[in-house]
Amino acid sequence: ALVVRFLTKRFIGDYEANTGALYSRKFTIDGEQISLQVQDTPFVSLEDDTDSICCQEQINRSIYWADGFVFVYSITDYESFRVLRPLHQHIRRIHPNANIPLLLMANKGDLLRARQVSSKEGLQLATELGGTYCEVSARESCEGVHEAFQQLCQELSRSCSSCNGEKRRGLHLVRPKSPNMQDLKRRLKQALTSKGKSATTL
Repeated sequence: ALVVRFLTKRFIGDYEANTGALYSRKFTIDGEQISLQVQDTPFVSLEDDTDSICCQEQINRSIYWADGFVFVYSITDYESFRVLRPLHQHIRRIHPNANIPLLLMANKGDLLRARQVSSKEGLQLATELGGTYCEVSARESCEGVHEAFQQLCQELSRSCSSCNGEKRRGLHLVRPKSPNMQDLKRRLKQALTSKGKSATTL
């Protein structure tokens, strides 16, 4: 929902399951146009009764080529918050020396009565992991989501500029091909059609 909000400014509560799609968008940051690729990865979970994560190979491939990360959790689901530290450790094992920008994004900021994770906990974790923190509601506003992503884009732009145009890590991996926005539009259309039918049925 956050990626859809960011790319289209629309909120879709229910849509087809996350398939790990990759989307591209151009931004102007500090007067310079950059091309941003957003990998909408499948969720990561903890293995039973452990602090180890169960990570699909697709996520590992994304970790190898990513220049920055957005860790998303729900303030109403402590388990989604609990997985972030082990995920960060997993990333650090892959990139032990890289200084990769990180954004910790707490979603569902409109559901305060159901809160399980405090803002203080989120901020503490972001500080521990060396990232920035924000709390948003994908449902209520696209501004907060866009501002958070734009802040990360600025960090990425500065980070990439400091590399003198060279890839920060000596990896010989090909980035996945990015589809055009037609796939996202198709997903949105399916969601709206499905939503309309449900409303009609009710």
